[in-house]
Parts: sequence; C-alpha cells; structure tokens
Amino acid sequence: MAIKHIVAGVALAAFAGLGAYVYVGEGAQAAPSSHFVLLDGSSKSTQDLQGQVTLVNFWATSCVTCVAEMPDIIATHNKYKDKGYDTLAVAMQYDPPSYVVNFAQSRQLPFHVALDNTGNIAKAWGDVKLTPTTYIVNKRGEIVKTYIGAPNFEELHQLIEKLLAQT
Repeated sequence: MAIKHIVAGVALAAFAGLGAYVYVGEGAQAAPSSHFVLLDGSSKSTQDLQGQVTLVNFWATSCVTCVAEMPDIIATHNKYKDKGYDTLAVAMQYDPPSYVVNFAQSRQLPFHVALDNTGNIAKAWGDVKLTPTTYIVNKRGEIVKTYIGAPNFEELHQLIEKLLAQT
C-alpha cells in the first residue's frame, strides 16, 4: 500500500509541475538545428534565430490553454518586436493545417507560424508532447528557459528585457 501512495504522490507532483517551467540557466544549451516551414511557404532555420531573442511556442488549435494564452503572446510580440525580439509559433503535427491557417488568419497573428507536419521539429526540441510548450532562445541561439503550460507573462517580460539588454 505504501508503494501505491508513493506512485500517486509522484504522479500528483508531476501533474502539478505542468504549469511550471524549467530554467536552464548558465549551462544553456544550443537550440536544436531545425528547419521551419512557415504558412506563407517560406522557411526559417534555427540559425535565423541568432542575433535576436525568440519565443518558440509549440501549440495546437485544439489546446484550450494555447488558445487562451495567444492574446498574451501577441501582446508580448507587439511590445518587443522592434527591439530585437521575435516569435515563432510551431503547430503540432496532429493539428490539421487548414485549422492552423484559419486560426492564424482569423486572429491576425503578427508573427511567424510554422507547421510541423512530420513531428520532427517537436522531436528535435525535446520530444515535445504537451502543449503549450514554450522556449525562450537568447541572441546566441541558446535555450535559456522552457515553459510547459502558460508562462507567467509578467515574469516572461522581465526575462525578455534582460535578454534584450545583453550583447
């Protein structure tokens, strides 16, 4: 019976942690080499992210939290876009492309949206399965923070400002 309580406790702790984030810190790892196909047919690579602070958000149109956080992601993008900040929203493999296009157009998303048709991008970025999963990439192309679940946007803005101030 004790094992059942331990397993339940671990499962509860894991579930409670879904809204938290993982901070990579000083030992920041390079963002995985990836090729993003954007809705307009153009493409971006991880190398294109260097020189700016970038929020990379894995999301889906069927994800309630993703849809709920999108206005805050838009506001964050608009607040910092002229200061060396960019946003890249990566739609999950299971999200029908027509739904993603409709969502991006109907909400006038002001940033790049990529389709991960094969699931290879999500796999490369830590085998992302939970949405939303958001990575903050510094100007050197290193992941400095990961959020699983919606970020605390006040804290996120402080981090973005700190990263934008770095050379």
